[in-house]
Amino acid sequence: MTQYVLRRLLALPLLLLGVATVTFLLVHTAPGGPTDALVGNPRVSREDRQRIERSLGLGRPVHEQYLSWLGNVVHGDFGVSLKSRQPVTELIWQRLPATLLLIGSAWLVTMLVAIPLGVALAVRRKSRFDHATTIASAVTSSLPSFWVGLILIIVFAVQFAQWGLPTLPSGGTQSVSGGGDVGDWVRHLVLPVLSLSLIDIAYWTRYVRGRMLESIGQDYVQTARAKGLGERTVLMRHAFRNASLPLITLVGLYAPALVGGAAFIETIFSWPGIGQLSVQAALQRDFPVVMGTTMLISAAIVLGTLLADILYGVVDPRVRYSQ
Repeated sequence: MTQYVLRRLLALPLLLLGVATVTFLLVHTAPGGPTDALVGNPRVSREDRQRIERSLGLGRPVHEQYLSWLGNVVHGDFGVSLKSRQPVTELIWQRLPATLLLIGSAWLVTMLVAIPLGVALAVRRKSRFDHATTIASAVTSSLPSFWVGLILIIVFAVQFAQWGLPTLPSGGTQSVSGGGDVGDWVRHLVLPVLSLSLIDIAYWTRYVRGRMLESIGQDYVQTARAKGLGERTVLMRHAFRNASLPLITLVGLYAPALVGGAAFIETIFSWPGIGQLSVQAALQRDFPVVMGTTMLISAAIVLGTLLADILYGVVDPRVRYSQ
């Protein structure tokens, strides 16, 4: 296990280097640039535009820009935003708490709902409740999250106001007047968290149900019942314990992936997180911010995968990694 972890840690820099190289090349070969908005402006001449590009360091050859950027990244410096002229690291740290709050809440809601529901569906297999929930989960999991977010805004923010019912905020993190307390933050969290978690709840419910059905049919579960153990003990101590082992790997990948998946939700609900920052930077051709946020998301996914592998080996003693 120790040698396996050390090898994975040594491979992390090479993997992140590959991500950095591909990201840099994709960004710099994409059509357009940060000064495209100045094209056609009668107040900005071609010479002025070229001078602005030189001041931003865009006039140098691509390989020089890459080596300079990579050298700064090694020291934790992702450069300066081409639009706000703020350090990219500072922008990321400003937005990171909001993203962590959003994805942490969505992850918690998903696990608290999907795992008990999946177990209940497996226990009550082929019941009306099982059929109805399975159909609803299949339909919900096929919906795009941004569409779900728009529907929630229309229903709970627009229609509820027309019906005279209490509404939920459709954007931001706090109310303009009289806001800022915990209750106000929670109210603003409800719709973005639901938009992120509803589809994931549908997926995870079906997955947990399938794993539980597989475990319930195993011989060791039948043996536990033959010994006279209670049904709750058989299900939770034997069936669910073994069914939950693969969940560890998926959870390790799910939490970091939420950072990237929350981009559209943060944009729709004006949630000031990493996702909204990356979308705005892409639209504005703000190369340093795009590469900085991409590197952050990539590092989170890589570290999440490593942590999941380590936890899987700790929880299940049968797992042995090759030395």
